[in-house]
Amino acid sequence: MEPASCFIKRGETYMMKRALIIGASGDIGMEIADEVWSKGYYTYLHYNKDSASINKLIAKHGNERLSSIQADLSNKDGVKKLKEALFTPVDVVIFNAGATFYGLMTDIEEPLKDDMIQLNITSLYSTVQYLLPNMIKNQDGNIIVISSIWGEKGAACEVLYSMTKGAQIAFVKSLAKEVALNGIRVNSIAPGAVSTKMLHSFSDEEMTELTNEIPMGRLARPKEVADAVGFLLSEQSSYITGQVLGVNGGWN
Repeated sequence: MEPASCFIKRGETYMMKRALIIGASGDIGMEIADEVWSKGYYTYLHYNKDSASINKLIAKHGNERLSSIQADLSNKDGVKKLKEALFTPVDVVIFNAGATFYGLMTDIEEPLKDDMIQLNITSLYSTVQYLLPNMIKNQDGNIIVISSIWGEKGAACEVLYSMTKGAQIAFVKSLAKEVALNGIRVNSIAPGAVSTKMLHSFSDEEMTELTNEIPMGRLARPKEVADAVGFLLSEQSSYITGQVLGVNGGWN
């Protein structure tokens, strides 16, 4: 636990900071949850469908500093539900929700496009907009967005996903400038290929081709993404804002 970073002074009292992890049930999200919990934060764990993973986290760490929130952020009602479930102010936001689609742009139908824009862009904007006034009031806050290497360099057959991830990076860089004097830091982490369930559909040949493209010759481990989150939560990153931290083994 890092007392300097996980407590905030409100009036004459030091209170435990509260973190919201949006998208805590996936492979990366669960590692982020472990990292945030280990640093002493009270943590809201958001998920959509995978309640089993959230229950595992609560069974592992107990519910004294963990609360779960179910909400489908691919629609506006889900964002409203998330906001209403937060019963305290939030000092740290880690946005890790997201969906992808692999295929030609000409094969993407309008509902899929709308859902991905809502989930990857609009829900990020709306949630942070809702939480930002309290951070400004406290002159303290930390916003971390898990984007993607494709948000920086783009990918064929992932045009929609790349577009939304690029928008996340633009959001981070713009907001960081807007709130820097309010004591709020805003950064992005852009993972490359990570060893998660999302890649389980790849054949052995495809996995070999993928790892051969990466200078370090392997995929990232989910914990390595979480370690980057831990760094951005720490005092060691106190002068870092508006940046994109690549966790990609030299791929970009």
